Order: sequence, then C-alpha cells, then structure tokens
Amino acid sequence: MSGAARIDHLVTSGTFSLDGGTWDVDNNVWIVGDDTEALVIDPAHDAEAVLRVLGDRRVTAIVCTHAHDDHINAVPALAERTGAPVLLHLDDLVLWHRTHPDRAPDGELAHGQELTVAGISLTVLHTPGHAPGAVCLYAPALDTVFTGDTLFQGGPGATGRSFSDFPTIIDSIRNRLLPLPPGTTVRTGHGDATTVDAEAPRLQEWIARGH
Repeated sequence: MSGAARIDHLVTSGTFSLDGGTWDVDNNVWIVGDDTEALVIDPAHDAEAVLRVLGDRRVTAIVCTHAHDDHINAVPALAERTGAPVLLHLDDLVLWHRTHPDRAPDGELAHGQELTVAGISLTVLHTPGHAPGAVCLYAPALDTVFTGDTLFQGGPGATGRSFSDFPTIIDSIRNRLLPLPPGTTVRTGHGDATTVDAEAPRLQEWIARGH
C-alpha cells in the first residue's frame, strides 16, 4: 500500500541575494506525495535535508514557484540525486540563470497545467508580481494552495526589488488566489501558513499601504 497523499514540510536556512544585498532567510520546503512517490516544491539551501524527508520515494518532479536564489539553490543537487525533472515558468529564466548559468530547467510550467502525484492533481497558477514567472500550485484534494512568495500571512510577497511589481502581484492575488475556496490552506514560501478567507478581507488594506 502506498498510503494516502500527504504533505511533508521542512524548514531550511540560508541566504537570499538580489540587487547587491544578502539576507538570512528560513525557507519552507513542501513535499507532496504518498509512501512511494513525491513531488518537491522549492527545495531550498539543503538538498541532504530534503533527501532525508524523501527517504526512498521516487521524485516525480522538482517544482520551482519562482527563481529567487533562496528557493532554487539546492535544486541541481536534488535533481542529480533523484533524477527528477526541474520545472520552472519560462518568465523566470532571467532570474534562474543568475544562480545556475550552466544548468537549465528540464521543463516549463504554464498557467492551467496539471501536475499529478500520488493520485492527486496540482494545478499551476501563474501569479506574477514577486517575480515574473512566479506560480502557485493548487491541490483541491488537499484543500491547499502552495503560494511560494506570492501570498503570505498578512499580505503579498515583496515587490521592492528587481523583476517585481506591486500592481501585478495584487492582480495575481485578486484574480488567481482569492477566488479559491475560502477554507483553502495557504502554504507559503516563508513563515506560517494561513487561509484564503483569513487574507481575502485585507486586500484593500494592502492596496492602500502599497506593499
């Protein structure tokens, strides 16, 4: 028996660098699967830690919600160890190549695309703003959306650095995330999870404050 699909979570620590600055960060790494196969979302900083959680499961894909270096720095090492394809939205190749100039992703993500693992489906939602190729993954069977750095508890992801745009991230959240079922759990790239209905009433507040 492969067991029911589940979500495994680990937090890894490292740095994020862009526009000449470097910051210490803790990243959420999400693993969706059962006892035999799994899909990894944003393996950050520490491929060995991710491998320990995976155990002997077959990895069907490594999905990058966007290509900021803190979300993709462990991707090539994990791909080499597991043989899994690396998937990224093409609009984030400009960021990807800053970290991995000699290793391209293996496949592209597109809005509406369906990824399947352990008998469940994850729908790719293109949600630009924090990064041009940012995506979220909606798994209705798990009542979950994995939002990367697009939506956090308390507001949108940062848009003050290169390749980001505040009106764009607001459009992405309004049009692609807030219409999801209210009880959907929002599992983020950093920090604590939240829900769609906890964040939806605050949209106008975020627009007014401008971040």
